[in-house]
Amino acid sequence: MANIVYIATSLDGYIADKDNKLDWLHDIPNPEGSDFGFAAFMDRVDALVMGRNTLEMVLSFDCDWPYSKPVFVLSNTLTSVPNGYEDKVFLVKGELRSIVEDLNAKGFENLYVDGGLTVQSFLKEDLIDEMIITTIPVLLGGGVSLFGEVAQPLKFKHVEAERLADYIVKNRYLRVR
Repeated sequence: MANIVYIATSLDGYIADKDNKLDWLHDIPNPEGSDFGFAAFMDRVDALVMGRNTLEMVLSFDCDWPYSKPVFVLSNTLTSVPNGYEDKVFLVKGELRSIVEDLNAKGFENLYVDGGLTVQSFLKEDLIDEMIITTIPVLLGGGVSLFGEVAQPLKFKHVEAERLADYIVKNRYLRVR
């Protein structure tokens, strides 16, 4: 069982710019239309866990629903999922450890944890086992930070680095416990 972060950041550690936009992610030339390993990663996971803000961001994209796996949305305010997504999106709330244990018990053992506040909440509870962070070579100077405060240092081991499209670097880290 593993809780895995798969995310892109700017050089200065932001996952969205000052206007909460992601346009800068698409500035890298990608003539082959590579997914940079995303499909292979999705094959490893059983479900996604994200927050309401990330769900709203994904729904705002001009594309079909991008996930073939169940998406569990952490929210204390949503009371229903958007129309048309009832078989794709499921609302969960409560203590993170209990949510993860419940999902694991239902067979969702490898969880893709996505979204700034959600990642930060999982880190605060020391619930992240692996991080795959793709660094985009841009300084945003502010925005939504990937990392927040943690009560104590969390150590990770760097296990892989991959240079992609001659511009970006995807690093993989495993939690050292």
